[in-house]
Amino acid sequence: MFTPSDNWKKLTPAEKREARFASWMSTEGRTFASTEAEQEYARRSQRIKDVIELKKPDRVPLAPFIGGYFMKVGGITPYETMYDYDKYTEAWHKFNEEFRLDYLIFSGAFNPGKVFDKLGYKVYRWPGGGLAKDVDFQCVEGEYMMADEYDQFIADPEAYYMRTYMPRAFSALEGWAMLPSFFATMELPMAPALMIPVGLPPVQAAFKAFIEAGQAALEFAEAMGKADGYLQAQYGMPALPGGFTKAPFDYIGDTLRGTRGIMLDTYRQPDKVLAAVERLVPIAIQMGVQTASANNNPFVFIPLHKGADGFMSNKDFKRFYWPTYKAVLEGLIAEGLVPWNLVEGGYNTRLEIIANDPPPAASTYWNFDQTDMLEAKKHFGSWAAIAGNVPSSMLHAGSPEQITDYVKHLIDNVGQDGGYAMATGAVLDHSTIENLHAMVKTCKEYGVYS
Repeated sequence: MFTPSDNWKKLTPAEKREARFASWMSTEGRTFASTEAEQEYARRSQRIKDVIELKKPDRVPLAPFIGGYFMKVGGITPYETMYDYDKYTEAWHKFNEEFRLDYLIFSGAFNPGKVFDKLGYKVYRWPGGGLAKDVDFQCVEGEYMMADEYDQFIADPEAYYMRTYMPRAFSALEGWAMLPSFFATMELPMAPALMIPVGLPPVQAAFKAFIEAGQAALEFAEAMGKADGYLQAQYGMPALPGGFTKAPFDYIGDTLRGTRGIMLDTYRQPDKVLAAVERLVPIAIQMGVQTASANNNPFVFIPLHKGADGFMSNKDFKRFYWPTYKAVLEGLIAEGLVPWNLVEGGYNTRLEIIANDPPPAASTYWNFDQTDMLEAKKHFGSWAAIAGNVPSSMLHAGSPEQITDYVKHLIDNVGQDGGYAMATGAVLDHSTIENLHAMVKTCKEYGVYS
């Protein structure tokens, strides 16, 4: 847990960021199996800090997103990953011990199936939860917020989530739709009236499921902490990133209105969409600050979805997506945090738009997927750290020689001046062992700065 100092509000964003980095990078209070592991932790954390500050580290950091691929190396199924924490831990350790990456970029595809079972989650299907045990989880897009509910959402997003969205998205929480406003507790005569619905069987059943899901989530968190804690202690691997939030447009477009719903809304009721995304800015900032601080980690993960090329015109990107997304970036930066943007899909038509109106320099990290990295370097290289974009398709179907050549090309043309990390373009589910080893070996040997 990161605890702000007493004079926190008086510090500049740069001073706050330095304090967060110092706390995350410190080896005091951490357990290491050897002096070498402790030194590796210090080197690796300094390496990514140098990249954020647009400097040349000792070498190019190796920071790929490893999704479900570790399961294949460890010989377990997606179902076992989500339900058998011992098998998950063994496979996760086996993968990391073989490839020795620089960082723990999340814990693979580790998601607690027991939590989703307790809640009756409808927005996704997963192995053992509507899918075969050897199939990865899948999102089920739908309209969990209706087109005529924007005013209700804008008035109180938190209340809307609890009493409307969650009863629709989680079958076990349908009883929450019966909860009254908690403002009733402001007066003594009204407090008992607030509690009456809580005594109803559907509401009690919902809270029972919620508590049981919470207990299952704690079990999951403890297992994940032990799994990653061992790797940090044994090999000095820092965890990245620590917090989580989303672009306001994606909050609505991903799991509230869905892709079809929000795209229609931008034409049919654009003012409602704009009001909703603006309402979400402080909430998105708060979520990033809370989660990053809880994990004592300066990086906030932001997966970008609906802003990619092809989802909307540049005109609509500049109207609906970028202004509130930028506001979230600036809010996180003001609190000393580093937005860790996973730029999914292509942003080739967006680079100039963002570069013409960028957030503060040396304070963000952009992991590109299908974006031209030379253009990304051209538009972002002077003010932002960039990463990517070894293609998943090449890792899966290419040759070690192709991977080696591609990695060298990135280092020579994108990472030559620093401010760059080697990474996969997308979260990695499929590869060959030989190809991933080629990526790792080439980066570690060829990516050394003289």
